[in-house]
Amino acid sequence: MNPQEQRSARVAVTIFPAMVVAAGVFGFLMPEVVTPMAPSVTWLLGGVMFFMGLTLTVPDFTQIAKKPWIAFVGVVAQYLFMPLAGWLVAVLLGLPPELAAGVILVGCAPGGTASNVVTYLARGDVALSVSVTTLSTLIAPLATPALTLMFAGQYMDVSFSTMMMSIVKTVLVPVIAGVVIRVLADKFIQKISPVLPWLSALTIALIVAIVVGGSADKLVAAGATVLLAVVLHNSIGLALGFATGLAVGLSAAQRRALTFEVGLQNSGLAATLATTYISPLAALPGAVFSVWHNVSGAILAAIFARQPIDNAPREKETAETVSEA
Repeated sequence: MNPQEQRSARVAVTIFPAMVVAAGVFGFLMPEVVTPMAPSVTWLLGGVMFFMGLTLTVPDFTQIAKKPWIAFVGVVAQYLFMPLAGWLVAVLLGLPPELAAGVILVGCAPGGTASNVVTYLARGDVALSVSVTTLSTLIAPLATPALTLMFAGQYMDVSFSTMMMSIVKTVLVPVIAGVVIRVLADKFIQKISPVLPWLSALTIALIVAIVVGGSADKLVAAGATVLLAVVLHNSIGLALGFATGLAVGLSAAQRRALTFEVGLQNSGLAATLATTYISPLAALPGAVFSVWHNVSGAILAAIFARQPIDNAPREKETAETVSEA
């Protein structure tokens, strides 16, 4: 991100939770206005992913080559811990099938773009964050349907190939298209870059309004349960992301990036897949996660930002201490 993108993204991520809450309330109170737009949810998500592609640059991809093992650890943690955590939360809370599938879908989604902005606010390793988000997004057409069918296949009547092609069309193709346009028209995209976080935020807010409107009649009964499931799921992910960074000896900045990469999901994708293949009720966890992970991420980023940071990897620190002794 350039400085303009960073400033705009900081404001967007601060206001975004309020925007999404307002959108959810509107969808709940005025379902007749938003539910006719349900068929456009897939296209809206494609728009969000296209905007993500526009923010990526060639150096973002080269960062993966510079730190391949760290990016690999981040992606493995993302796709290992979050699906397991989603399944565990569903079992512990005894969620009904539709909600269980929705929670698990959130866990099987790739990292969300909000993680990059929150990592920046936390004074974390933004390059690593972008690398892990990019890599997890690129392999999502294979990883997400495979993990979803493994953990939630009993709740869904859809084949691996069907879901894979859906993710290719709504995630991979728009991201690649955005990257290509960024390369071909870099100067123009840089000029409009401050607008991109807002376009993404507004589009995700609209998706949330449509999803909430589609299950407004069931939200009153299921709302508290969904919120509890989402808070638990997100908290487990953040904790395991931080613990993974400690376990493999990452620096403080890298640990912060990994914390958000594991804990913050592309919940818009989860809500879209749930709406398409299960039911509007199953999409509620994704919609609520879209709000909550921005709130929890912003709070944790503020805590991290106030702490002193030492970017020396812990494994090097340990070696130096031993040699001095």
